[in-house]
Amino acid sequence: MFKARKLLPAATSDADGYNSSEVARICGVSLRQLQWWDERNVVSPRQDGHKRIYMPAEVVEISVIAELRRKGFSLQKIRRVLRFLQKDMGKRLSEALAATNDIHLLTDGKSIYLEDAPNRIIDLLKNARQPMFLVCVSDQVKRMAAAERKPAKSEVGTSSRKARAV
Repeated sequence: MFKARKLLPAATSDADGYNSSEVARICGVSLRQLQWWDERNVVSPRQDGHKRIYMPAEVVEISVIAELRRKGFSLQKIRRVLRFLQKDMGKRLSEALAATNDIHLLTDGKSIYLEDAPNRIIDLLKNARQPMFLVCVSDQVKRMAAAERKPAKSEVGTSSRKARAV
């Protein structure tokens, strides 16, 4: 019924990773959920005999995936995001979430977006090849406030007429 999957050997000891019970507690998911995600290659931990050992990056990924699931995103949509990150960006979800990274994931509760450059966001669930460009209103207000205000031509004419009338 299930495909045979390639087991990843545990490269490190338990001290460097987290067991399934710890991950379930940290991320707020069931042990069965972790097993199911492993069977479907959503997040595949290292194996130490029959024990699954999760590295910190995998725990972060599981936590985000679990939160997206709680927010109503289907696993199919989440897998589409994961696939895009891996194939097109060459990054894992945990790398995209890192504060030092140049790409960021955003959501409005209906879609999941990827910011891959300043002022450029891609809707990962609609068309990953169609970027959206952002205009930041607060940046425009700051630019306007910083610029020296020059009177309009109509203001120049009326102010000189008012001065002559007095």
